[in-house]
Amino acid sequence: MAILSVNAGSSSLKFAIYPNKDHSVLPCMLSGNFQGLEPGGTAQLQYKIKGQAFNLMLEHAEQDPFLSALTALKKLLLSLPDLPPITAVSHRIVHGGAAHDQSVVATPEILRELEKLNSLAPLHQPHNLDGVKAFEKVFPNIPQILCFDTAFHRTVPPLESAFALPKALTDQHIRKYGFHGLSYQFIMSQLLVHSKKARQRVLMAHLGNGASLCAAKEAQSLATTMGFSALDGLMMGTRAGSLDAGVLLYLMEQGYTHDQLETLLYKKSGLLGVSTLSADMRTLRDSNSPLAKTAIDLFTHRIVRETGAMTACMGGLDVIAFSGGIGEHDAQLRCDVCAKLAWLKISIDESLNASAASQSVALISSQDSAVEVWVIQTDEGMVAALDAIELIKQ
Repeated sequence: MAILSVNAGSSSLKFAIYPNKDHSVLPCMLSGNFQGLEPGGTAQLQYKIKGQAFNLMLEHAEQDPFLSALTALKKLLLSLPDLPPITAVSHRIVHGGAAHDQSVVATPEILRELEKLNSLAPLHQPHNLDGVKAFEKVFPNIPQILCFDTAFHRTVPPLESAFALPKALTDQHIRKYGFHGLSYQFIMSQLLVHSKKARQRVLMAHLGNGASLCAAKEAQSLATTMGFSALDGLMMGTRAGSLDAGVLLYLMEQGYTHDQLETLLYKKSGLLGVSTLSADMRTLRDSNSPLAKTAIDLFTHRIVRETGAMTACMGGLDVIAFSGGIGEHDAQLRCDVCAKLAWLKISIDESLNASAASQSVALISSQDSAVEVWVIQTDEGMVAALDAIELIKQ
């Protein structure tokens, strides 16, 4: 049998098929990504099967482009003779709120409950949930499994998750939740296999368009940079990260509305806002613009600064693991971050660092480094597939 793991965005859909046998997940046999699913967009499907890549343009359909993409996906799956039957669709859901700290089978009641959290992750949550509803239509009678990015951080202690707000507000579950949990769960699983220090003081860095750090001890989350929403902590592709709340009060006095503030904080800040050029680190690296350099320098500084806070929470540091699109592919960023953390007696091997992107798991620290430094290609879909299998077993 097989699990279909999906991550639905506003105009994209990532998917992967994980065969399973004896309740164990086998390596991904098919993965792909739909792009251009916004109304009026040019829909495109890129996928890989058995190491061979394909690129297809989708015909325009009068129906919802997302439903059109799912119909194309179903047709593709039916055309593959060696594909095991799909027993569940496992969805990445960014925010589980206070009620959900483990994966669940989707029900109409749970989906309505999760919709109340849309404003806490507007770039992801509403599109994740719309994806569940769309899959229910195109893949009827197949369980839809909801896997929450917040669940991994259920072990964060109260002192770390609490805000200094009136009790009447904290009683409404206004606290730190943390995100990127599926990624951190996968990174930790790989460290447990490859590093003897995995249960010691570990810092995981998921660095991509969304970015955060997670401090872990005994393979459990102890602290993380993201908070109540997906805005806090590190500077990101289009998000500001940590920001003095007084700035928002000032902007409100200048006439900013809720929607304008939401757009500013989620879509116009971060690397894009500082550089005025792009949210893509590759574009910034290739640019000669002084503002592009400023954006990269600020991104690097924020990682180093927050690493200090995470290290303090753990009382030291034994392992760093870089992951995410930037963390896995930007060797210069890893070099710069580790150089600024030399006071922790961290050093990396330049040749190992340069070749890390070609490996799924790579140790890049030098032999004399007091801290192990790893680069790990994350696989959130596999974690979601494993959770689906556990629920099906039950």
